[in-house]
Amino acid sequence: MGARFQRILLKLSGEILAGEARHGIDESVMGALADEIREVHDLGIQVGIVTGGGNIFRGLAASTRGMDRVGADYMGMLATVINGLALQHALEKREVHTRVMSAIEMARVCEPYIRRRAVRHLEKGRVVIMAAGTGNPYFTTDTAAALRAIEIGADAILKATKVDGVYSADPVRDASATFFPRITYLDILTKGLKVMDSTAITLCMDNRLPLVVFNVGERGNLLRVVKGEEVGTLVGETS
Repeated sequence: MGARFQRILLKLSGEILAGEARHGIDESVMGALADEIREVHDLGIQVGIVTGGGNIFRGLAASTRGMDRVGADYMGMLATVINGLALQHALEKREVHTRVMSAIEMARVCEPYIRRRAVRHLEKGRVVIMAAGTGNPYFTTDTAAALRAIEIGADAILKATKVDGVYSADPVRDASATFFPRITYLDILTKGLKVMDSTAITLCMDNRLPLVVFNVGERGNLLRVVKGEEVGTLVGETS
């Protein structure tokens, strides 16, 4: 089976990178993710990645404890750079050429994010990790993922989660939660489903960018999504 998408934006949360420890970076989880990304890359798929930073520092949570929101958000952005560098290391150990590009310039550590340069890296077969969110406070890494996917002309956002897709409620807490194999952007917004924040969903909707929400904890799911198998939830204009 051929590939369904030619260029993807993979969104990885910090929570996933932490594994069972729920904080820091779980190297076994990082290694497993890198193996899966390499399999997709080996198909000739162009892969962009946006990582969260909640496994190291969560800006919004810190602001509720009294820290200045802007400063807290910048700390969260720096945490995503740490995750990006760790993922780069894991990928390059597997001989996958990778570039980390940051929305906050730090020339000694990684490249600045420049859209044309990011696209050129992708065209040359390099995995591009886009770190530091949008570079602005008050915007989540979900919004950053939607923005970067649109900028680089990705065919879809693949949002990696710990559950099988989009449900009517948290399936971990509510056994009666309904699974949606397909759902519209508008339904997510009107039902208040916690898939991505409303800014990210609206960006996807306005730009007709497909979103696939899937369980990255099941080995091979990323490859199955890319090949077009019925995995996870497809979010689009129609259900």
